[in-house]
Amino acid sequence: MIDADGLGSGVRRTLGGGAVIEVGQQGAFSVNSVGMEHRPFPLSFSIREAEGLWQVSAGAAQAGELVDLLVAVANDAVAVVSLETNSYLDEDWHSLRPSLIAAELGVPCTVHSLGSWASGTYGLAEEFLVMDRGLLPRFLDGTWSPYELTLIDVPADVTTEQLDELALVLGTAGIDELLLSFLGDSRVWFSGHDDCYVLLETRDPALPAAVLARLLTLLAGSALAELAEEPLSRLPEPGPWLPERLIATAPHWIGALGNVTEDLITIGLAALPDPWQLGVSFPQQADLTATLDVRHGTWRITPAE
Repeated sequence: MIDADGLGSGVRRTLGGGAVIEVGQQGAFSVNSVGMEHRPFPLSFSIREAEGLWQVSAGAAQAGELVDLLVAVANDAVAVVSLETNSYLDEDWHSLRPSLIAAELGVPCTVHSLGSWASGTYGLAEEFLVMDRGLLPRFLDGTWSPYELTLIDVPADVTTEQLDELALVLGTAGIDELLLSFLGDSRVWFSGHDDCYVLLETRDPALPAAVLARLLTLLAGSALAELAEEPLSRLPEPGPWLPERLIATAPHWIGALGNVTEDLITIGLAALPDPWQLGVSFPQQADLTATLDVRHGTWRITPAE
């Protein structure tokens, strides 16, 4: 579903301009777990800055849970450059081509074929979809789940030659290289794995904090929806000051739910020496506690007790 502001399902703007998020029981924090013991999936966030670019790795978030943030900083058009899903399969149980998925969803787009040379190249489909950025929430409408998805914004008048050059950069860049450093016309690159793990690059210095604020809200909202046994919970995001304080304190964070009641939700936060990886458990002691006052719609952060 798309709301009147074109932000996609799950996000509503209040009159005061703050974001109120709808979080359901099928969000990334709800449907994913860690290990055979099915431990709760932690919040994770890491950031690095270089060459006027910001790279973020984070979890857990579905592409549709971040789509409004991506649209807000993107150029007028977005290219879907890689897409794999089990939600749309052909008669041989292979993912449908991205253009057929777009057609099923009724999303108009331009198809740019790369040909068989792109087959097997990590991060590239055999065709690109180019759509108006305002259509991206309609494409990622929450009715299906991509287990591999890569997006990058492009100018509205992007040419076929520029798309071929884009494919060449994406197909040959080193794993540690910042892609946007080669793509001067693009502002944001997003890659999602298992509709859970997030890697993105941006030229917008405010986007990393916005992503961290969204992760905190998604984690709190998943707990509230489960507690209330409701399909959706609605709660406000923290203001930019909270994620900005965390980022200024340390580049790598892990978060886990603490106390959860109808009135208050706490999230323990611990700084890590390195980006979080599977197998890294939450430390014995949190460094900070983020608290959402559900009834008053306010967030605060305090030293952990």
